[in-house]
Amino acid sequence: MRLFAAVLPPQEQLTELAGVVDRLAHLPDAERLRWTSRPGWHFTLAFMGEVDDGLLPDLHERLARAAHRTPPFGLRLHGGGHFGRAVLWTGAAGDLDEMRLLAERADAAARRAGVPMDEHRRYQAHLTVARSRAGLDLRPFVDALAPFEGTRWQVPELALVRSNLPAGGVPGEQPRYETVAAWPLGGAG
Repeated sequence: MRLFAAVLPPQEQLTELAGVVDRLAHLPDAERLRWTSRPGWHFTLAFMGEVDDGLLPDLHERLARAAHRTPPFGLRLHGGGHFGRAVLWTGAAGDLDEMRLLAERADAAARRAGVPMDEHRRYQAHLTVARSRAGLDLRPFVDALAPFEGTRWQVPELALVRSNLPAGGVPGEQPRYETVAAWPLGGAG
């Protein structure tokens, strides 16, 4: 299974973001972007790639401990940014130190469970809203996202999400995401 650990914003916050993204889609050159699928909007904490089924019991146990050791924390969707000329995203504001700590713990849990992880990098909270195929200048889109301030929510859980890559060869087809497990933060619930 192709897996990642994530924070999944609630529907209310995703609806707020959708309103902003709908306006971005009317900017010049917006048709040159591949807009991400709204059901798939998430904050990746630790990308694991293909995980052998035999590692899942230990991975689940370790992620449950990581969640239990992290208290619930407040977040809101906030502003925007880009990675080079390829990725347009909205960010997060709030208890980012707690979010980074949860990302570190999810990464460590995967490593200790035997999942070969990519080179470790400092965590940057972002939710991808579009990708550019042709190196488009994303600054006008970032500028339009800059004033966006979503409603704060309390992050209740750590999710383990399966990524099902497009297999049909249909242009514009998006990955499908399915939550395979989730653990309450701070032992709540």
